[in-house]
Amino acid sequence: MADMKVILSDAEERMEEAVMYLDDALSHIRAGKANIKLLDGIRVDNYGAMVPINNCAAVTTPDARTISIKPWDKSMIRVIEKAIINSELGIMPENNGEIIRIGIPPLTEERRKQLVKQSGKEGEQAKVSVRNARREGIEALKKAVKDGLSEDNQKDGEAELQKMHDKYIKKIDALLAAKEKEIMTV
Repeated sequence: MADMKVILSDAEERMEEAVMYLDDALSHIRAGKANIKLLDGIRVDNYGAMVPINNCAAVTTPDARTISIKPWDKSMIRVIEKAIINSELGIMPENNGEIIRIGIPPLTEERRKQLVKQSGKEGEQAKVSVRNARREGIEALKKAVKDGLSEDNQKDGEAELQKMHDKYIKKIDALLAAKEKEIMTV
């Protein structure tokens, strides 16, 4: 019986990781609003080490359309600015010698639709991960039957895996619906 609990908890952990990954991936998709997470993937050379921008500067959002970056060391302004220009962000930063400002332009209708598709692809990857966790859990239960687990316990375990699967698919759908609403809101 302990075998079944281990199998179920392992599958649930993998499903939870898929949802957490999706949540993180969606937070990096630009929705027309300033969000400091847009800069998470950008690394800068800070005294020989490649670090995220927020490790060498204060990053804030003074309003809904602006990201403000104030480096702790003024010599880092050019390095940070160059890293933003070379990134996939696609936005030109402005600097006044002390602060770098990134103006987030409003999204076009076409770009919004592309971002919704991109979100959908991320969601589909998460759903595939959840399905794979369920499938592998079912296979592990079938192997456990050969090792002495009763068939009734196997069926109960499979039903429990299906309930978990449905719960996490609903979470993924909710995350996608919220992100789509955020992207399509003008």
